[in-house]
Amino acid sequence: MHIAFRADASLQIGTGHVMRCLTLAEALRNHGFECSFICRNHQGNLSELIKRRGFELHLLKKDVPAAQNTYSEGNSALAHGDWLGTSWQHDAEQTLKALAGKKADWLIVDNYALDARWESWVSKQVKKVMVIDDIADRRHECNLLLDQNLGRKAEDYNELVPETCTRLIGPYYALLRPEFAELRKRSLERRRTPELKRILITLGGVDRDNVTGQILHALAQCQLPRETEVDIVMGESAPGLDAIRQQVAKLPFKATVSVNVTDMAERMCMADLCIGAAGSTSWERCCLGLPAIQLVLAENQRMVNQALIDSGAALGLDLRVDKLGMLDVVIKQVWLDISKMSSHAAGITDGLGCTRVVKQLVGLE
Repeated sequence: MHIAFRADASLQIGTGHVMRCLTLAEALRNHGFECSFICRNHQGNLSELIKRRGFELHLLKKDVPAAQNTYSEGNSALAHGDWLGTSWQHDAEQTLKALAGKKADWLIVDNYALDARWESWVSKQVKKVMVIDDIADRRHECNLLLDQNLGRKAEDYNELVPETCTRLIGPYYALLRPEFAELRKRSLERRRTPELKRILITLGGVDRDNVTGQILHALAQCQLPRETEVDIVMGESAPGLDAIRQQVAKLPFKATVSVNVTDMAERMCMADLCIGAAGSTSWERCCLGLPAIQLVLAENQRMVNQALIDSGAALGLDLRVDKLGMLDVVIKQVWLDISKMSSHAAGITDGLGCTRVVKQLVGLE
C-alpha cells in the first residue's frame, strides 16, 4: 500500500502539521506500508528532516507565476489561504504531477489552506482521501477525517464532510510517537511526590516572535530556587535561537538550549512543569501527566487551551490579553494543585491514538 502525505511547514505555518504526519507515516511504515511526502518549498520547511527519516519527498516549487498567485475562487476565500503560497488550483496540478506514475491508496492532507475543491480535484489520482483538521472551518471531500482536539465534537463536521466519511474525533486518536505511551507509567509514578526542580520550555519548532526569550526574562524575575533547571527546546529554524543562547548565559539559574531533539518524551518525563504553546504537543504532555502553563500563540489554539483549562489539565496565558509578568503568580497557582492537574492531564489521552488511526486506515482500505 502506498500512502502519500500533503503537508507544509514554514516560519508562518510552524512545524506541527508535518511533525504529526511524520509520526503517522512512521507508524504506517512499521506496518509495511510505503509512505511519501509532498511539501512546498517554504522558508522554514522540514524537507531535510523528512529525508533523514527515510521518506521519499516531492518538494513543490515556491516560485509560482504571479498570475496564478491567487488564493480564492469567487467569494470562497479560505481563512488560511495565503499559507499555501499559490492558488489551490496550481497546488492541485503540482500535487497530481508528484503523484503521477504511482497511484496512492491513501492521500493524507494536513493543510488549513486546502479544502473540498482541492481534494475533489486530486482524488482522481488516489483511491481514498484522509484529512487531518483542527479548526472545522471549511468543507472537505474525504473518506476519513481526524480532529484530535479536546472539546471537538463529531457534529461540528455535519455540514463539512460527506455522510459516508468516518470521523475520528478527540485526543483518543492523538498522533503521538510510541515512546510517549512507553514512558507513561514511569512519568506518572514520578508525579506521586511532586517537586519543582526542572522546567521544560517548548514553543514549537519555529517560535517566530521569540516568545521563549520573553518567558526566560519573566522567569528571571521569579523567585525560583537557584537549583532549578530549565530545559529549553527549540527548532533550528527559530529566528531567535542565537539570541536565546546569549540570554541563557546571563540567567540566575541553570538553563540549557537543545535544538531538534529526538528525546522529547524523555525530557517531558523528567520535567516537573512545562511552559509551552497550546498546540499539538499538548497531547504529549497529557499522556505523561506533565502539568503545564500554556500560551496561546495563534487563533487556532484558543479552543484547545480553553478545553484543557476547563478539564483541569493546565493553566493558560493568552499573550494578546495576559502579561508574562504574571508568570510567577501562575507558577504558584499550578503548584497549589499540582497532583490534581497531573491526574486530569493523564486522563485525556493514553498515547495510543496513532495505532488506532492506522487500524482505521487499514480497515477502510
